[in-house]
Amino acid sequence: MQKIGLIGGLSWVATAEYYRRLNILTQERLGGVSSPRIVLESVNRQQYVEAVIDRKDEAAACAQILDAAQALERAGADFIVITCNDVHRFVSEIAPHVAIPFLHIAETTALAVHNCGLRKVALLGVRKTMEGDFYPGILAEHGIKTIVPEEPDRSYIHDRIYDELVSDIFTQKTRDGFLKVIANTTKLGAQGVILGCTEIPLLLKADHITIPSFSTTELHCKAAVERALLLRE
Repeated sequence: MQKIGLIGGLSWVATAEYYRRLNILTQERLGGVSSPRIVLESVNRQQYVEAVIDRKDEAAACAQILDAAQALERAGADFIVITCNDVHRFVSEIAPHVAIPFLHIAETTALAVHNCGLRKVALLGVRKTMEGDFYPGILAEHGIKTIVPEEPDRSYIHDRIYDELVSDIFTQKTRDGFLKVIANTTKLGAQGVILGCTEIPLLLKADHITIPSFSTTELHCKAAVERALLLRE
């Protein structure tokens, strides 16, 4: 069994869910009380937010993630799983400086969307995910068009994530707001929706949503377990 290296802390809420699902999925696969080999490097979210939001210093934020990745490499991880969607924008810059590979959340998600035969999907997440190019670029490689919410829906999604979800606050009012945004994206042609923030699946379940939905957290965890058990390259 390979050792999974987790970059966590962005937020601790999603990180805890990753640890929970990785253990449940491994036990389901292997039986008994089996558990995965995991090493966690937890980033200080406050320092990360100060770099990204307060100072708008992408280089400093990237350096924090690189430091975490190199720590995982020194700890003997075989591959790296980042428990946050938007941080994956740094992977292409960081990867050349780390000898072990990243399991990219957008690649895993794009494959799942492609396998469902969808060609247009909405993308929900923080602003840097929705407005960035790493998800649309990877989805496009699989023949999938990305639809992002219009304003003010983008601001609503971003703010609720930052003000509530990352602090373990989940309310029916916010759930209803997210569902309204998803309904608005279907008017733009979305056939499905990517829950592109690792906290969103804790707010929304598949049966809340009237179109196909893709939990990036669940897809990422399943792919990590398959890779750790040497079932997937």
